[in-house]
Amino acid sequence: MFVGDSLSLNQWQSLTCMLHTANPLVQYKSVRVGDLSVFSFPAYNLKIMFSRNAFLVDIVGTSVGRVLQLDSVRGATLWKNVDVLIFNTWHWWLHTGRKQPWDLIQDGQVLVKDMNRLVAYEKALNTWAKWVDTNVDPAKTRVFFQGVSPDHNNATEWGDMSGRSCSGQAKALSGLSYKPGPHPAELVVERVVRSISMPVTLLNVTALSQLRKDGHPSFYGHGGHRDMDCSHWCLAGVPDTWNILLYASLIQN
Repeated sequence: MFVGDSLSLNQWQSLTCMLHTANPLVQYKSVRVGDLSVFSFPAYNLKIMFSRNAFLVDIVGTSVGRVLQLDSVRGATLWKNVDVLIFNTWHWWLHTGRKQPWDLIQDGQVLVKDMNRLVAYEKALNTWAKWVDTNVDPAKTRVFFQGVSPDHNNATEWGDMSGRSCSGQAKALSGLSYKPGPHPAELVVERVVRSISMPVTLLNVTALSQLRKDGHPSFYGHGGHRDMDCSHWCLAGVPDTWNILLYASLIQN
């Protein structure tokens, strides 16, 4: 089960396509109920699931508005009795205005209008980490964290002063010449994963994906030239590499 935002959806779609390509004649089923999508191969008794959960922690409706609860994971009941869990969250933590799906943040007993998003992100990940330590049996379940998928909205980051974002990009950056340094959110993820006593594998997709300014849907991503999508990835494409890393880690153990 992939648990996370639309970047988790990206990786889930990639894996289902790769598995179907490996055996295109085998029967499969694809269903979606609410925020849970299930792609199954009955002949192999295999289900590949995607649970849309952009923050991992809960957003609840209250009399004062929608509250992002940094210390609550009631949605985690869905994560139990799964053989492999691949978590991800980051993409939605920086949204503001109409794209922000909450009105207030609750940290313990304290309600605030807003706070440093990186701080809130770490608090939420620590809540997730406590759930993993408390609920996961490593003899039955493997746990992964996808890592932080970078965007390419600002071309000046790789030395293109035109500021064109990912529009018209046709070549990857060279790892020899482009060294953006660690992503701030990735440093948070690494710190939290190290704190978990249960075995959790970080796929750490950030650095390799930072080189792929050419890998985004750009203006094709949202149905035409309305805006640019420099966050998600084309398929076939970068998420296939993420899944190769996932596969390598699974067969090593």
